[in-house]
Amino acid sequence: MRRERYQREGQPAVPDGSAALPLPSLRVVDAVGLVVGIVVGAGIFRTPSLVAQNATGPVSVVLLWALGGLISLIGAMCYAELASTWPHAGGDYHYLRRALGRSLAFLFAWARLTVIPTGSIALLGFIFGDYASQLLPLGEHSSALYAALSVVVLTGLNVAGIQLGKWTQNLLTVAVVAGLGLVIIVGLFLVPAAPAPAAPVTSDGPPHAAWGLAMVFVLLTYGGWNEAAYISSELRGGRRSIVSALLWSMVAVTALYLLANAAYLRGLGLAGVGQSDAVAAELMQRVAGPSGAQFISVIICAAVLTSSNATILMGSRTHYALGRDFPLFSPLGRWSARAGAPVNALLLQGAISLSLVGVGLITRRGFETMVEYTAPVFWFFFLLSGVSLLVLRRREPHVVRPFRVPLYPLTPLLFCASCAYLLYSSLAYTGTGALVGVAVLATGLIPLALMHRRTGHPRSKPSPGGRKSWGFGRPRSV
Repeated sequence: MRRERYQREGQPAVPDGSAALPLPSLRVVDAVGLVVGIVVGAGIFRTPSLVAQNATGPVSVVLLWALGGLISLIGAMCYAELASTWPHAGGDYHYLRRALGRSLAFLFAWARLTVIPTGSIALLGFIFGDYASQLLPLGEHSSALYAALSVVVLTGLNVAGIQLGKWTQNLLTVAVVAGLGLVIIVGLFLVPAAPAPAAPVTSDGPPHAAWGLAMVFVLLTYGGWNEAAYISSELRGGRRSIVSALLWSMVAVTALYLLANAAYLRGLGLAGVGQSDAVAAELMQRVAGPSGAQFISVIICAAVLTSSNATILMGSRTHYALGRDFPLFSPLGRWSARAGAPVNALLLQGAISLSLVGVGLITRRGFETMVEYTAPVFWFFFLLSGVSLLVLRRREPHVVRPFRVPLYPLTPLLFCASCAYLLYSSLAYTGTGALVGVAVLATGLIPLALMHRRTGHPRSKPSPGGRKSWGFGRPRSV
């Protein structure tokens, strides 16, 4: 029975006596909690000031955040078609594999292992460390120590099991949404409205450049919703569950972001938001003094831990898919039935994240270094995932799709254009860290070349029936 269910769901068949595979143990509400937890992290407490600096007025700020939500919703619809048609623990990796070939899919899995989620986990660890150090400093390297501690503790929780990991995520998500809700109430109803500026606020540079730069920060703050694709095979309720999870998540996040920015603008004014490095803390301080600022620092710590925990859970699923397909990485492809999670993948991911925390400690620019390190590689493969949807529509037109992107092909083309612009921006406006991230991605060519040399191509594991899981030619339908 379990073998038949997995074949229906698009997963590999489960041979007798084989290791465990992902089971559908998550509800839609769990998936929504994971997505909202990833997206509503520290960004909404940091980037509004950067957006306000490049806006010409309060209306343009609201339009920028609304446009960011619309673009993210378009991307979520593209992913909803991919994830509902081919539910798989590998997420983007699986779509790239089917559409663009195993070599490019391997490089994506390598990027996930060495750059994208691991760099994000380290980045979030440094944000947590910065705010936790204001509450309880641990010495000269307090931020890095807190960052390392967050990686170790949250990885341990997920190794302990999917149920503990998901309930931790749900509780943290409730805490951060409640805290952000408090900020919204304070800004909209309790703080006196800030006086209107004597003259219109203008930004430096041409208007289109200012809006473009502002959209970089807006879309980075919305980033992370695509991670739901990595648990598509673990959702109850059939393939349309992932569609509901993605769409409801983006509606909720967009509403929260619009309300939060309306609260910031009403309580501090456009100039006040643009001049503040911690808009939420400053807003709370106007009502409750220093204790209010400390309280919101605790909320920000909870927000960061929420994002970090979700990133750890989601990221390990791609490493699991890498191990399932390539014998060189087979230890990563072992699924623990006890934990309901790929324990080896979690442990290796944690070790790499800890090493990146060490890099941030050495450079003394932990957060900035990790932003530069991850951004170009992330947007490059995000663009290719959008291309995969276009390719698979042409290559496999007869596959049953529980959800189809509306206004095709305009919708995915618009998504791809947005990703291409952010790829350009992440290379044009960042420093050495971006080059390091690209260089680390390039090191993936070494194991790829080794697999080519041994077999003529990077051969994947044979399926239980003796056939290859996938090949250079047209991928077989599931």
